[in-house]
Amino acid sequence: MNELKNRYINVGGSLMDLSTPRVMGILNLTPDSFYAGSRVQTEEAIARRAEQIVAEGGAMIDVGAYSSRPGAADVPVQEEMERLRRGLEVVRRTVPDAVLSVDTFRADVARMCVEEYGVAVVNDISTGEMDADMFRTVAQLNVPYVMMHMQGTPQNMQQEPRYDNLLREVFLYFARKVQQLRDLGVKDIILDPGFGFGKTLEHNYRLLAHLEEFRVFGLPLLAGVSRKSMIFRLLGITPQESLNGTTVLDTLCLMKGADILRVHDVKEAVETVRIVREVQMNGKW
Repeated sequence: MNELKNRYINVGGSLMDLSTPRVMGILNLTPDSFYAGSRVQTEEAIARRAEQIVAEGGAMIDVGAYSSRPGAADVPVQEEMERLRRGLEVVRRTVPDAVLSVDTFRADVARMCVEEYGVAVVNDISTGEMDADMFRTVAQLNVPYVMMHMQGTPQNMQQEPRYDNLLREVFLYFARKVQQLRDLGVKDIILDPGFGFGKTLEHNYRLLAHLEEFRVFGLPLLAGVSRKSMIFRLLGITPQESLNGTTVLDTLCLMKGADILRVHDVKEAVETVRIVREVQMNGKW
């Protein structure tokens, strides 16, 4: 199995070392994200959340203004932009040196965030499927790009997702998309298998069980399992009660090669990285 060819990504002109996994903290500007505890609406709440992510050791802040939970209502592009302008203005003022990522599938939104607010990473749940201009835009902006696998759209992705061969289909999807991005000159590509996006409970755990196999691409892996339905539906609890399950899955993801954890609970994830890393450095893992 190939190891990462390059354990660095270029974020805003500086190299971020991924030899020790990094934590990406979620900052939701949406009123309807699936985990109510992650929603921030007022300027004070946005500033407090940004400060918290940095203080707890988050290496990146992932700012989103379009809820991608299953069945979420569509948000017009202008509304998404307005939410992001308001939020990014506060974040930039509060933690001016923080590395920011924008969670959007729209090319125009990504361009605005990069050019107007210095956002350093584009995190696209649709890997260009929902906006044909995204790949060209990311290439022009010359920023790292998180490409996630999703079957369908947020509005319909959990309506009986089906695969003939889950792993094969996700692998081929990534292979095709990575080649398209490389052909356009995109340098920093991060893979996200898309836990919870067009997958059943069984699909999610099959992907997790085989996560290390995605390292064959020689690209960083991002895992986003925080408080998701693969935890609370399996255990019969709520997203609010899913921190313990999140920590367990984050640990497994790290053991299987995840380089970035996208989380709601930054402190707990940072501690998880430290513990797993210590074990890895003291034995053959």
